[in-house]
Amino acid sequence: MIAYHLDRPGTLEGLVQCASEIPRPGNGEVLVQIRAAALNFRDLMIVDDRYVFPIPPGLIPLSDGAGEIVEVGPRTGAFKPGDRVAVNFIQKWIAGELRPEVAGSDVGGSLPGVLAEHIVLPESGLVALAPHLSFEEGASLACAGLTAWNGLVGQRPVQPGDTVLIQGTGGVSIFALQFAKLFGARVIATTSSEAKAAKLKALGADEVIDYVADQAWDETVLRLTGGVGVDRVVEVGGPGTLERSLRAVRIGGRVSAIGFVGGLEGSLSPFPMMARAASLDAVWAGSRRDFESMMRAIDHHRMRPVIDRVFEFDAALDAYRHLRGRQHIGKIVIRVGA
Repeated sequence: MIAYHLDRPGTLEGLVQCASEIPRPGNGEVLVQIRAAALNFRDLMIVDDRYVFPIPPGLIPLSDGAGEIVEVGPRTGAFKPGDRVAVNFIQKWIAGELRPEVAGSDVGGSLPGVLAEHIVLPESGLVALAPHLSFEEGASLACAGLTAWNGLVGQRPVQPGDTVLIQGTGGVSIFALQFAKLFGARVIATTSSEAKAAKLKALGADEVIDYVADQAWDETVLRLTGGVGVDRVVEVGGPGTLERSLRAVRIGGRVSAIGFVGGLEGSLSPFPMMARAASLDAVWAGSRRDFESMMRAIDHHRMRPVIDRVFEFDAALDAYRHLRGRQHIGKIVIRVGA
């Protein structure tokens, strides 16, 4: 089989194709032929050698993949050859809260990823794909989709009539928009261009704020909500936006800290959070049970993930370059098999 390996962290050209034997599944494992893999901002940080956790040498990157089971090992029973599946990001996180003993089982980081023609995984780390989803759509779900889902349903779930603030047009933000509208919420979005604003409106955003022209967007959010603030913020910017997010949330509201596309450096005063009596929590995708719940909702509503562009396997580096350009709306996907 062919897989990409990160032989030289710090440069995109250090990501190279290598050939090896197709692995065989052991007890409780299955062999998956990967059909599509999706990129996240995390994957760009790993290639650039800026990731916050250590990466094993020669890592096969990417955590989000979907494919078809082609072989099952002994002591399996949940799946059979021919089943279409998606890979769960944190393999050992089956249900309940995130615990230290499962945190080091992340695909495409601590464990080999899915930018490969085949991968062996425990069947407990897979979720059945909804029948209406393509492999490309299914590959987009594990990180961005599940993170957005848990950012909205964790602790106090978003209710009909709530207002949700999203930031930008990346994968997490677009999924948060789609899910929030399924829940009957009002969505306020921030973005950087008229073209992106039009796309957000077309996807259901009720109001869109241009954060380039309106850098005091938190004040605009308050004005749009009658001075009350939003019930939930899906926060992806990090230090550059977090304080404004805390100023835009209502008293007793919640900010789900998900990303740091605005950078890692910065300082944060606790005063805005204390003044609003707001909750601030970090979201790490979710468990397999969370993934199954999200998949049922997607299946019931026949929801389709927003795919910005699909690249062929041999053009994987171009997919990374497209992500780096930050002009995408939704998910960037690499097609691995026919």
